[in-house]
Amino acid sequence: MQRRMIEVRGIVQGVGFRPFVYGLAARHRLTGFVRNQAGRVVIEAEGDSLALDRFLVELADRSPPLAHIKELSWEPRQLCGDQAFCIEASEVDDSGAVFISPDSATCQDCLSELLDPTNRRHGYPFLNCTNCGPRLTIITGAPYDRSLTTMSGFPMCAACRAEFEDPGDRRFHAQPTACSACGPRLQLLDADGQPSSTPDPLASFAQALLAGKIGAIKGLGGYHLTCDARRHDAVGELRCRKHRDEKPFAVMVPDIAAAAALCEVSSAERELLLSTQAPIVLLRKRLPHVVTDEVAPLNPRLGVVLPYSPLHHLLMRAVSCIPLVMTSGNRSDEPIAYVEDVMERLAGIADLFLTHDRPIHVRCDDSVTRVIDEIESPVRRSRGYAPRPVTLPIDCPRPILAVGGQLKATFALGCGNQAFLSHHMGDLDHYDAFRAFERDVGLYEQLVGVTPEWIVCDQHPDYATTRFAEERSRRLRQQLLRVQHHHAHMASCMAENGLTETVIGVTFDGTGYGTDGAVWGGEFLVGNYREFRRSAHLRYVGMPGGEQAIREPWRMAVAQLADADAESGLLETRCLRRDLLAVKTVLSRRAFTPLTSSAGRLFDAIASLAGIRDRVSYEGQAAVELEALAEDVPPDISYPFELSQQVEGNPPEPVLIVDTRELIRAVTRDAMTGTSAARIARRFHSTLVEIIARVCGHLHEETGLTSVVLGGGVFMNALLTSEVYRQLCRDGFRVYRHRLVPPNDGGLSLGQVAIAAALHCG
Repeated sequence: MQRRMIEVRGIVQGVGFRPFVYGLAARHRLTGFVRNQAGRVVIEAEGDSLALDRFLVELADRSPPLAHIKELSWEPRQLCGDQAFCIEASEVDDSGAVFISPDSATCQDCLSELLDPTNRRHGYPFLNCTNCGPRLTIITGAPYDRSLTTMSGFPMCAACRAEFEDPGDRRFHAQPTACSACGPRLQLLDADGQPSSTPDPLASFAQALLAGKIGAIKGLGGYHLTCDARRHDAVGELRCRKHRDEKPFAVMVPDIAAAAALCEVSSAERELLLSTQAPIVLLRKRLPHVVTDEVAPLNPRLGVVLPYSPLHHLLMRAVSCIPLVMTSGNRSDEPIAYVEDVMERLAGIADLFLTHDRPIHVRCDDSVTRVIDEIESPVRRSRGYAPRPVTLPIDCPRPILAVGGQLKATFALGCGNQAFLSHHMGDLDHYDAFRAFERDVGLYEQLVGVTPEWIVCDQHPDYATTRFAEERSRRLRQQLLRVQHHHAHMASCMAENGLTETVIGVTFDGTGYGTDGAVWGGEFLVGNYREFRRSAHLRYVGMPGGEQAIREPWRMAVAQLADADAESGLLETRCLRRDLLAVKTVLSRRAFTPLTSSAGRLFDAIASLAGIRDRVSYEGQAAVELEALAEDVPPDISYPFELSQQVEGNPPEPVLIVDTRELIRAVTRDAMTGTSAARIARRFHSTLVEIIARVCGHLHEETGLTSVVLGGGVFMNALLTSEVYRQLCRDGFRVYRHRLVPPNDGGLSLGQVAIAAALHCG
């Protein structure tokens, strides 16, 4: 006979882990107890030594679907002679980080109950169990008990209490459990926020959508705006009211069969759609299809999501399974609405509101992802994923807060060898988004149980996150570290792939503050977490009008033409003469024209020269449309370019320059002679692949390095990422790309944590 004290760390609270331990102990005839403590589950088990060995093996191998064990350890204890095994009350302590479970899509058992007319929870829109339902969005503190969730205001009825206390029941210690007798309830409000007298709020809401109305529905992490995705008039009106001209909307369909009828669905994409994370998955459209082109104009892909809550399942059936637009409940660039100011926030957008009385404590947008070569490549990591931590290849000597960047913002808390990444916070140019960022930083620190001692931010002096970090550092007298933008991109990809060695970092994006004050974005770095050297980059060109050039790609086309001495009449028919003259003037005087090496701005220039896009209504639109055209053209020739060396930096060092002037002249000739925009797009993609391969080859000859990481928002481009990966592998490199966090700025905070941890080690 032995007694062992076992500690289990990871996502083991709010996922049915204690009931699982209870049942496992009963099967192996063990006595003792299990209880939650902040950050871990503690078990003391007593019994036959062989039975205890088997218990430990099954503890690790057969844990509940939503559990994720990070550490499992045990040590012997004195025998106590317990007569039974029990679940003890939770204890609160501050001895380690708390692993909070993400929200999880409705499981099959709950879905069966939802649709079973004989079940007491038939049609109840808030049913859940230990294997599914809200987690992050309702948690108010740790450890995870009902009293520390937004369900604390809903006392369980006798029937729910009996299930909750029955070790043999699926809802044993399921903290959010409820039914129609004791749980949250739906309510329908009109555009002015006045309650409707309808006896069936869901049915009335569905009827309004079928009639062409725009509705707001309260989901797990906030409100969504929804309408009939088949109706051009309804979707167009939603765009007008939301001030979202062309950026694609997501579409919810009832099941995987409906998704496959609407879009091409690979096995990896099917797995993601059906996963417990239930993200929006970017799929290639089938033609013809029933969804109006207004949902995703000039885009071959559609963001598709399956119902992930009981309310969504019921809504899809109430609208006869038609596809519904399902987009964040906000005006353009604002954070998603989630509390009772929703009537003010969405005034003039929604015609009616389907709401309920279960409070949302943590706002959380939908996650967006895509598949590249059958490997997931996250675009936006949020609901279903956050705040699941990423394991770092190095330990944080002290707790760290990394505040990320300005766009697609996330923050991260580093503790031990774990980095807890926040949900997607949006673009912090908007004041309300920044206020939400400030609030949620404090909220995560409370929930995860981490008090940071170091703060990490981007080097850009005007980022809202930089100012936040500077103010907090002064106020709390905490150490502040500024990390270069592209170094963080490189470190982010290294960290999620468990790398610690020196690598070649290909970091292509739209904008990043360089150490020389220029706008970087077409960078080849050589380095590790502690240091980096800018070994190569795209040739600098002027960025006329600064940020205005991001919104108007024709400006970058003028800049590239001037730099390449390739005057043409390509833009004369599409742009006002006075605008062209003004841009040429600022370029010649170098006024309001920061220098940039950005690959994103090169994409913009090519899109304009090819006649694809002169102005954009959302970030990256020109690049998205360039990729879409190139996908349907077989591999073609590459455009010419040159590599040259010059001395840069302080101290001065030789740097390889990718001279794109011949490329611009060749694109101009193609456009002038009638080559199709699609063929120009394809040739440009092939050229970028060749540029990356040749530069990496040069850097290998110089350094002997064979590991390459791909980071930055440009590598959300599936065609480019796939072909770069294959070419570099053929050239003998070990190539690493993002699978856990986005390659765009949504992954910056992970890289910042890893860099800070490395710089403070040893």
